Amino acid sequence: MKRREFITLLGGAAAAWPLAARAQQPLRVFRIGFLAFGNASTWSNRVEALRGGLRDLGYVEGKNVVIEFRATETIEQLPGLATELVRMNVDLIFAPSSTETEVARRATNAIPIVFATHADPVGLGHVASLARPGGNITGLSGLGADLAVKALEVLKEAVPHATHFAVFLTPSAPWHGSFMQAAKDGGAKLGVQVHTALVQTVGDLDEAFAMAQRERVDGIFVQPTSFSRSYRVPMAELALRYRLPSMFGGREYVEAGGLMSYAADYVDLTRRAAAYIDKILKGAKPADLPVELATKYLLVINVATAKKLELNLPSFLEQRADEVIE
Repeated sequence: MKRREFITLLGGAAAAWPLAARAQQPLRVFRIGFLAFGNASTWSNRVEALRGGLRDLGYVEGKNVVIEFRATETIEQLPGLATELVRMNVDLIFAPSSTETEVARRATNAIPIVFATHADPVGLGHVASLARPGGNITGLSGLGADLAVKALEVLKEAVPHATHFAVFLTPSAPWHGSFMQAAKDGGAKLGVQVHTALVQTVGDLDEAFAMAQRERVDGIFVQPTSFSRSYRVPMAELALRYRLPSMFGGREYVEAGGLMSYAADYVDLTRRAAAYIDKILKGAKPADLPVELATKYLLVINVATAKKLELNLPSFLEQRADEVIE
């Protein structure tokens, strides 16, 4: 072969090689760490929502994305799981609420963190502002503390004669202080005295309800947290046993037998979080992705529970409900 022909051939091969190499390169598989506080059943609907959102954006588990689930029922073990995800060098950590976000934040300032149902991201310092988060954390917020006043108003409408309410707080939730203040402000606005109980473990539930009985409260309001969602069934059962109308922060609680819930649509928020994950995996920086607020808020009522409590709910409440569980 002549030198000129060789050079021409080599040049053509060199031009064609990148295309062939690209065709043979394996598809990039992203690893997402899912950090959760609570048992597996607690997160089943949120996991499916996130998976659904990712599928809609072209992510197929086992093909171009792997979700590394790390969950625990004890808050003390959560930091260790966050550290494990960091050591695995996952591409992103999904930390659904403020509890998991705080733990993930302490574990890394380099790996992107996306939240879906954060109650107060600015107040807790997880982002600098909603418009410009400014760090490695961003996502969506359900404005939990701001909804506390509205939820108390709905509970008062269900129990018009109420003069005392008990509020159950989860101290491990970073936003329990702002929730407590919002509940007290709401109580003052409604002319209702608010009694608080700290519920950190399932063993605290009996004492919390005993306090409610001693104070002769007319209803209970449970802070929506990863912990309370994990123990929504015993909470709902105890509320029935003590014959107390209950207000919760999510549909799952009402399905478990709670009387009512008023909150953002957390399943919708979790599905929407997939868009943040997609943008970050494609190169966007969390610092530049504004935090979005919930657009859907749901009032859910369990009329079967109302009947067991012999509570006659005002007809306008049922008419206003987004969902009535029979």
